[in-house]
Amino acid sequence: MEDPIGSFSQDYREARAKFLASAKSAANDVEIRIETFDNPAPGPDGFPVHTDVALIGNVNAPNALVLNSATHGVEGFCGSAILIDWLRRGEAAALPSNLRAILIHAINPHGFAWLRRVTEDNVDLNRNFGNHEHSYPKNTEYSALHETLVPKLWNKKSLAACKLMVEDYVAEHGEFALQAVITRGQYDHPDGLFYAGQGPSWSNITFHKILNRFIKGAKAVAFMDFHTGLGPYGFGSLLGGSHVKNRMQEWFGDERSASPPGKSLSAPLGGVIGGALRTACANADITSVTVEFGTYPVLDVIEALRADNWLHLHGNPDSKIGRAIKLDIRKRLYPDEDDWKEMVLLRSRHILRRATNGLNRIE
Repeated sequence: MEDPIGSFSQDYREARAKFLASAKSAANDVEIRIETFDNPAPGPDGFPVHTDVALIGNVNAPNALVLNSATHGVEGFCGSAILIDWLRRGEAAALPSNLRAILIHAINPHGFAWLRRVTEDNVDLNRNFGNHEHSYPKNTEYSALHETLVPKLWNKKSLAACKLMVEDYVAEHGEFALQAVITRGQYDHPDGLFYAGQGPSWSNITFHKILNRFIKGAKAVAFMDFHTGLGPYGFGSLLGGSHVKNRMQEWFGDERSASPPGKSLSAPLGGVIGGALRTACANADITSVTVEFGTYPVLDVIEALRADNWLHLHGNPDSKIGRAIKLDIRKRLYPDEDDWKEMVLLRSRHILRRATNGLNRIE
């Protein structure tokens, strides 16, 4: 029997090859159609990167299970492995006849390949699905911190300044307040952190193409978007808006999150990818869930994102410091440890089993 940890990969190229091979193997038992979307910017090796989509089962089946990976590129190691594990375990052939599955491998392939959270245009894809036809909301609190968070020089002085700013802010407002200010998204600083963009990114446009070709017309949709970086090490917390609160309780019970009662792992966000389903599939019964697998403390993750942001603005990824920064952001969002991988796969199997059973019960 194949080692399940082997579903994880060392880089984007290996992950893509494993996904396509696993889909091809699963096609021996069930109808699978693959469609590939080519990203306009190359990977670090100079070759193209791609979003690959596997449609499994009858395209006209009334219910759709949608599994999405790498919304935040470097987090794609986790989602990719979950999709590959699902295929390798024969889940495709076991789908109920009223259910189609759509597996999206690397919706942000550029970020995955470059070990970046953002897209090729420095856009946080999970903030990019807002309304781009009206004026954008302001995040004045972030703007006040921007210059300290995004320095032109990465040295002892700039690091000390940010450390002092963080300590002062946390002392006055609390750590979660700082997390919320930085992570909820902003439209005014294209060179900044959690930039939501001034228009739909390539990945946004591609996601809408996938919705129109494979998902639109479904009566019920379960959308599972896999992320890393929030919550306890290795645990998969389930985050969803108030519109799916009862559905999540019905499907997943009390195992939804490891956060204390009344508290959230994530600040309220706008422009998230799940919102695109509610717009494109307005007549469908939609259950949109973010699955967050914990790694390391959130401020450590943000520090890794700051370093990566500086590196691509002012540094050289192939320098000594550049390689160190890349190793750190990879570690913070993909702990390359067997225990973490085992926890991720076990938890994801439980989640997907319950999601499939719940979706199958919708009439």
